Parts: sequence; structure tokens; C-alpha cells
Amino acid sequence: MKIITISREFGSGGRELGKRLADTLGFDYYDKEIISGIAKGQGMDEGYVEEALDHYTGQRFPLTFRRSFAGAGMMQAAQTKLLLEQKRVIEGIAGKGRDCIVVGRNADVILKGENPFNIFVCAQIEAKIQRCVERAPEGECLSEREIEQNIRRIDKNRAATREMIAGGRWGQRWTYHLTVNTTDWIIKELTPAVADFAVRWFGRKT
Repeated sequence: MKIITISREFGSGGRELGKRLADTLGFDYYDKEIISGIAKGQGMDEGYVEEALDHYTGQRFPLTFRRSFAGAGMMQAAQTKLLLEQKRVIEGIAGKGRDCIVVGRNADVILKGENPFNIFVCAQIEAKIQRCVERAPEGECLSEREIEQNIRRIDKNRAATREMIAGGRWGQRWTYHLTVNTTDWIIKELTPAVADFAVRWFGRKT
């Protein structure tokens, strides 16, 4: 079984890269499906689950899944419950034993024991803003300043969740096997090179 995890800055194109990689390599693809699985397992609305997980408000200290959450202090119980369910869903994906790509959700930490190929996708802020503008839902009229504020807020939340789960900083280059800067790249054109890198990486492990 081969697993690729993709961590990404908001607006960097990591989600598109993950989907194109899955199509190129013939891997299963998991992104929004994780939210759906969490919502189903907890009997909650998908929108609520996504909002709660993407807007982490707890304290920033390492908290492993092997210890009690009783000492979590101000961390909201609902978010804690959802993080545990997220872990269960992601482990369930690996448990299927199929080659797959998992986007976001700190899957590289949760599935560390499966020895996944971990990618971090980033881009310069101007490129991220432009990508958000190009992919904005119909009727959305945010200024570039508002888009930048959203990007920085979302990435800050991702960093906070990473710190809580893993006790380390989000985006540290040495925690990934490949860092991809999508600035000035069309994702479709970048995908074959990343796919080739992944194939070669897995080939070294066999």
C-alpha cells in the first residue's frame, strides 16, 4: 500500500495537485470525503464539522491521542471530539489497504506509522491571492485585501491545529519528503513531475 499525504497553504493549489496526482497514479483520493465521514460518524452537519475543524480555538500545546484530554484546559470539547473522530476516519482510510492520497487534516502525522510520502505545497502570497480570485464562487466579491486576510487566518488555524496535535510547527521543511512551490506554475503542468518523484520515492522503499 502506498499513501501520499498533502499538506498545503490555503490558495496554493494543493487540493488540485492532490486530485490530479490521484488521477495520474490511479490512487484513491480523500479530501472532502474525510469531513463527510466525520459528520456521518458523529451525526452532525458537514458544514458545522468543517467550520469547527478549520477554526481551531484551543490552547497551543502538544496533546497526543494516547493521553486523556482532561487537561486540555480551554480547548472546546466539541473540537476535541471531532479531532478524535477525524483520526478514526483517516486511520480507517489506511485500513482499507489501498493506494491513496489524503489531502490536509494532518494525515502525515496520523498515518506516520504507515510511512507515507509527505508533500507540502506552498506559494507566494500574490500567487495564492490570484488563485483564490480565479476560483472564487460565483457572486463572491472579496477584495484582494480581504482574500489575503482570509488566507493568513486559515493558515494560522492550520498551524495551531498542527501544533496541538504534533507539538511541532506546521510547514517545517524537514518534516516533508517534498516541498512544492506552485508560484508561477500551472498545476496541470506540474503534476507529472511530482508524480514521477513520488513513484521514484516509493521505488526506493521496495
